Amino acid sequence: MNKQTTAVVKDLLAAPKKIIVVGHKNPDGDAVGSCLALSLALKEMGHSCRVMMPNDFPDFLKWLPGCEDILVYEKDSEGNDKLIEAAELIFTLDFNALDRVGEMETPLKAAEADFVLIDHHQKPDDYAVAVYSDTSMSSTCEMVYHFLDAIDGLQYLNSEMATQLYTGIMTDTGSFRYPATSATTHRIVAQLIEHGANGSAIHQNIYDTNTPNRLALLGVALKNMKVLPEYRTAYITLSQKELDKHNFKRGDTEGFVNYALSVSGIVFAVIFIENKQERIVKISLRSKGSFSVNDFARKYYNGGGHINAAGGKSDKSLSATVTEFISILPSHKNELIDAL
Repeated sequence: MNKQTTAVVKDLLAAPKKIIVVGHKNPDGDAVGSCLALSLALKEMGHSCRVMMPNDFPDFLKWLPGCEDILVYEKDSEGNDKLIEAAELIFTLDFNALDRVGEMETPLKAAEADFVLIDHHQKPDDYAVAVYSDTSMSSTCEMVYHFLDAIDGLQYLNSEMATQLYTGIMTDTGSFRYPATSATTHRIVAQLIEHGANGSAIHQNIYDTNTPNRLALLGVALKNMKVLPEYRTAYITLSQKELDKHNFKRGDTEGFVNYALSVSGIVFAVIFIENKQERIVKISLRSKGSFSVNDFARKYYNGGGHINAAGGKSDKSLSATVTEFISILPSHKNELIDAL
């Protein structure tokens, strides 16, 4: 974080304020972990602070310290609207456009509070008075660590914050294997372990919680997987009927797309998940090498993210979405062949 942004933030935090820390819709480990850790640090600095998520988050994250105090907007929109209206300062973490918060977008746009943005996705929107944006970072949790360091907040780092930050870094780096995992990332993780984060226990709590239904759904996903070797691409589909049959819960499909990416010779993997309630097909994209799924998602699916990990959505049916996807691939064949 540069000196100018640091100065602005320090000025904003010079006196106690009513603060809300907001994560994106369908929050993942990085969103939940970063928001909880920042909120805890701000409370230690003397501020009144609450974490608010647009909707609920997966059960495999609900063991995290502080989760019981997270406000879920969709469960009490009227009450949460009042908190947003009363806020003096709003932090938005792990997203960079207000349309990533679903129905919360309207009250946030109407808020009189100043905004501070902390995020590692590309092309942030211009809505905050202080912007800490760095696409080279492994995770927003890593950025929160640097943010706290810049504003002299690391003195408050404790085992709860260390656990929250470790969780976000671990999940967003694919257990430290994605390219954005740097030497600095590992140095930060070492500091978190020294302050009480138990890496083995965190990994177990996140990844070793499979239910019979989730494993059965994974079996369906793998059975549905199609490989297009001429485009070095593999994709998976899951229909609403298949989700319902296996009692789908939020977070059950987390990581499924990586199985397609793990196929030998594949550089581009996509999972298409039907959501009839929202009348969309949710799309998660992953890649290896130079092929940018961020650009692909932005161009075709009203989405975005990182070079090698992105998301989007389609308003078409599941079958029409897949048909369209296959028709697009020939125009990217050279990029896919040359990605590695």
